Amino acid sequence: MRTHEFGVTKVDKFNEIDALALDHNWLLGNCTREHVQANREWLGPNLVQPGTDKLILSFHSYVIRTPTTTILVDTCNGNDKPRPSMPTWDHMNTPYLQKLNELGLAVDDIDIVLCTHLHTDHVGWNTRLENGRWIPTFQRARYIMSKHEYTVFEAKFRDDPTINRGSFVDSVLPIVEAGRATLVDPGDGLGAELAEHLWLEDAAGHSPAGMNLWLRGGGRQACFCGDVIHHAIQCADPTLSSPVDFDSPIGIRTRRKLLETCADTDITLMTGHFPDPTAGHVVSHGDTFRFRFQD
Repeated sequence: MRTHEFGVTKVDKFNEIDALALDHNWLLGNCTREHVQANREWLGPNLVQPGTDKLILSFHSYVIRTPTTTILVDTCNGNDKPRPSMPTWDHMNTPYLQKLNELGLAVDDIDIVLCTHLHTDHVGWNTRLENGRWIPTFQRARYIMSKHEYTVFEAKFRDDPTINRGSFVDSVLPIVEAGRATLVDPGDGLGAELAEHLWLEDAAGHSPAGMNLWLRGGGRQACFCGDVIHHAIQCADPTLSSPVDFDSPIGIRTRRKLLETCADTDITLMTGHFPDPTAGHVVSHGDTFRFRFQD
């Protein structure tokens, strides 16, 4: 993805995993082979693996640079994390921080880490392993997390310490214990505190209290939508849902609302898992939608 400019604010993206092909019904439990075949042509080989029905995702973070604040949105999977239930993510060793450096940034340049939600693949680089302990990777940063979502997962953690594949233990609790977490909900009016022209919106469904981040600048708008939409095929059928959704009916309503808000406008959708070029626009297609990547 090229740098996107919204007035004086700049947005860049860097990948942890460039492309990962996943079985269509593993990613979206009610997605059938027929769904994939019906949409393969417009999705193209960037989104559907040629010769198979597998759907392709990337795992990436965004950096938002305003004149006063540098914000990192979602932190992927992280290195050294034990994830035996997902071998691709198990004890990863990627040059994630080097890629951040290539954008001209060091860990101490990050002012805010925003977690759109608290699932494993969005919080991993919150922490890094040092002398056998998980410590905050971005030691100067405030980590913005959903207050309600944290409360839900904290309660679940008491019964199941492996909640979220273990990421609550190694990527969320250490941030709270270090006093770096700021727990909020979209109604708290945090947008002005994040930076000028940035605000949060409730995006529950896939997770208990996910959040969209909206940006306005230079006469343009963008939405960083986390996992409200995992894959572009959900534009064609917003009812396609992840089997791990916290509340699928709410998730479908959240997804449809976002698609309707963005459709046929100049809103740039900064997607959470679409491979390069990642950002783009929603366009109407009959009574559903399509996604058009922005070069």
